[in-house]
Amino acid sequence: MKFTPGFSKTRMSLLLLALVAGAAGCSKEKTEDAQAAANAAGFAYVTSQDAGVSVIDLATMEVIKQFDVKAVGPRGLAVTDDGKKLIVATRENESLSVIDTATGEVLQQIPVGKNPEFVRVKGDFAYVSSEPSAKGGPPPKPGTEEEDDDDEEKIPAKIAVVDLVAGKKVREITGGPETEGIEFSADGSKLVITNEADNTVTVHNIETGELLKTVSTHEHGDRPRGIKASPDGNTYLATLEYGNKFMVLDKDFNFVRTVDTGQTPYGIAYDHSGEHIFVAANKEKVLQVFNAKTYEKIKDIPTGNRCWHFSFTPDDKQILLACGKSDAVFVIDAEKLEVTKQIEVKNMPWGVVTYPKAMGSIATK
Repeated sequence: MKFTPGFSKTRMSLLLLALVAGAAGCSKEKTEDAQAAANAAGFAYVTSQDAGVSVIDLATMEVIKQFDVKAVGPRGLAVTDDGKKLIVATRENESLSVIDTATGEVLQQIPVGKNPEFVRVKGDFAYVSSEPSAKGGPPPKPGTEEEDDDDEEKIPAKIAVVDLVAGKKVREITGGPETEGIEFSADGSKLVITNEADNTVTVHNIETGELLKTVSTHEHGDRPRGIKASPDGNTYLATLEYGNKFMVLDKDFNFVRTVDTGQTPYGIAYDHSGEHIFVAANKEKVLQVFNAKTYEKIKDIPTGNRCWHFSFTPDDKQILLACGKSDAVFVIDAEKLEVTKQIEVKNMPWGVVTYPKAMGSIATK
């Protein structure tokens, strides 16, 4: 720096300090702006069966951190209503891991029962499906289950009801063998469950656990998996993995019709408007889009291998689809219905939810 008359070293030092402070302030402002953008866009949480939980910044669509769930086999997951805790079902230790979303710390592990899979949160309670009779590995081929009369294959499963404030399982609801998906009725008074081993959808009083209705799927297709209520609560959909269909029930859980899908449909959801239905057809390697009124197929979106669960982003503009055997989360433009990006998520990604909460095959906005 060139000195000018009257310009002292002290003044120069002060000027340099001001420049440094200004640069630091700009850097801090940029960091804060980036954090504010991330918080506004929200975050996605993805379980990987052979690892833990990946956290995706929805502002950048990049993985920004990993949560160690301190257990083996994370699958189902849910976020509490305030977004402060992530609840993850971990298969090998038969528990739920309760994770602080700010720090990634495992706050508690709550025993729930053998082979926990699907998790839904409602208020201060978590509802967890289980598969006590499941042997692991790939599912049997279509038709082989009906030939097996071994009673051990028909052990009734329990839906564990966990008080998240008390941090313990407080009761159980008896479902069918190998309970899978869980949904709440529109008025919150009922729990709707898919039971893949005996090909039923069962409806239960959420407070008492009383079985209110059983809907057999066998006539239409076996192994019911995903279950989802329409935004207006007037319709329920259940995917039939071994029927290559989804089943439509009315608000009173009466059968209405089936709709043909690609091979082995799994996750299913409406968009927030209730105008479209999305189905992850596993072996077809597509995410299918249907008109929710006519049930006509609108489009097949090519995806990856073993894509089961998906979620919209909180702004409803994009869809995140977890594809286990592609070690990736596919990002799909929800308006153009096209894949725009693949995010690497290794070790068999299974499920995905967001906060703020969004529509998806697991959670509901």
